[in-house]
Amino acid sequence: MQRGTHTGRQYTAVGAFIVLLLQAAACPAGSDQNSRWRTQLQEQYFQDRPLIESDEIIELEAPDRAEDAAIVPLRIKAKIPQTDARYIKTITLIIDKNPAPLAGRFHFTPMSGRADLALRVRVNEYTSIRAIAETSDGKLYMSRRFVKASGGCSAPIGTNLDAAMQRLGKIKVRVHDEQMLGTPLLTQLGVSHPNITGMQMDQLSRLYSPAHFVQSIKITFAGELVLSAETDISVSENPNLRFYFVPHKPGELRAEVLDNRGMRFNHSYTVAPDQPSPPIASK
Repeated sequence: MQRGTHTGRQYTAVGAFIVLLLQAAACPAGSDQNSRWRTQLQEQYFQDRPLIESDEIIELEAPDRAEDAAIVPLRIKAKIPQTDARYIKTITLIIDKNPAPLAGRFHFTPMSGRADLALRVRVNEYTSIRAIAETSDGKLYMSRRFVKASGGCSAPIGTNLDAAMQRLGKIKVRVHDEQMLGTPLLTQLGVSHPNITGMQMDQLSRLYSPAHFVQSIKITFAGELVLSAETDISVSENPNLRFYFVPHKPGELRAEVLDNRGMRFNHSYTVAPDQPSPPIASK
């Protein structure tokens, strides 16, 4: 009788141990998706300002599991129009567990028409990614997604570095929509730049390549600011942004890019939109 009881206790102990192992595998130490945000990042970037977590003002779209951690596509969709009365002033993009969590700050104006934004980023380990919008009335709204990816910040440069440096600073601008006055135009900006993180090892020398990345972007139309951004190493190589702007007259769309070594690049693109179609008269 005692032997059976002892054996039963052994099975109970083994069962409990297995349960603990399974729980540890499902929720490894430090797996709290918000721990770094709560203890460090929120205060670091926003002090004690109230912040509303909601997808009602902006919505972040990201893959649950990234196919390539060095080029994770993100899309931020604005839920309110850009008007003089109220607009999204800034979107801050934070990747909690990246070595440099602040991927970028993107500043918009009413000329944006829509404060939508699409880009590709590096993700170094399983992490929450946050898009925080500040509206012109000073309120903060956050949209958050959890992405499973690892090694993006130390992944080798996707192209031959010598070839990449020969193309350094080349800029392409493309307007996707039919160009109409007073209509938000979907626009794509591509910058040829390796965006070296400083964590990538040269496969021949076995030395780490010094950081070399795009640090700021400024886009104007007809001399007026459309979008400006401060970016860091979390943005993928060959930065590529999709955004909107509203032309109210023909003019020049100008992009100015500065990297962390003080190198400047610029490009101009002429936009000659047609007049908007007149409304159909009712009978």
